[in-house]
Amino acid sequence: MQDIRTNNGSSKGNYRVLLSGGQGEYEEKKSRFIATVKSVQSEEEAAAFIDEMKKKYWDARHNCSAFCIGSAAELTRCSDDGEPSGTAGRPMLEVLLGSGIRNVAVVVTRYFGGVLLGTGGLVRAYTQAVKEGLAACKVGVMCAGAELSVTVDYNDISKVLYILGQRGLKASESEYSEKVNLKIVLSVTEEEEFRAELTEATAGRVIITKTGEYDFVQKSMG
Repeated sequence: MQDIRTNNGSSKGNYRVLLSGGQGEYEEKKSRFIATVKSVQSEEEAAAFIDEMKKKYWDARHNCSAFCIGSAAELTRCSDDGEPSGTAGRPMLEVLLGSGIRNVAVVVTRYFGGVLLGTGGLVRAYTQAVKEGLAACKVGVMCAGAELSVTVDYNDISKVLYILGQRGLKASESEYSEKVNLKIVLSVTEEEEFRAELTEATAGRVIITKTGEYDFVQKSMG
């Protein structure tokens, strides 16, 4: 489990995000399609990334693009960059939306191979190129999380640590003074059961206080 907090408020929903971007390639009838995928947090970041790719691949025939921003993909844009309308940007965006990944942009660079692909061939090539790019990325799940302050006596700490281990959790902070105080971040879907388990294990001696809510990457995915 990874604990990567992103803000002090929770989106109350899970969605996929990039842990690292990637690049993939696809070739169709000697045309080369290079898909570069990157995490972006705003339209401005997406535009800057697209401009960067156009400068990098200035000698390519096309640099088509798509991006979606927001946990529910509230903002989406796509561009065919000179390809026939609807044959590049829209298919690329559909792949992003279908993947469930948010706050992501992709640029597919095409080096023309001298053979026309036709409408169907272009849609297939741009679609496959984005899939190849996404396959090269590392992806995680952004979850609505709760931060809990857990206070116990020294006699009970071994029970608490055992429960944490069983759940794959670990304390983000710990303080050992008159009592032991731990800060735990976990998915809101686990919170109620986790509280009940600690209460039962310590015969009600544990003190649990919610100290914040965050969006955080709960686990990585291949």
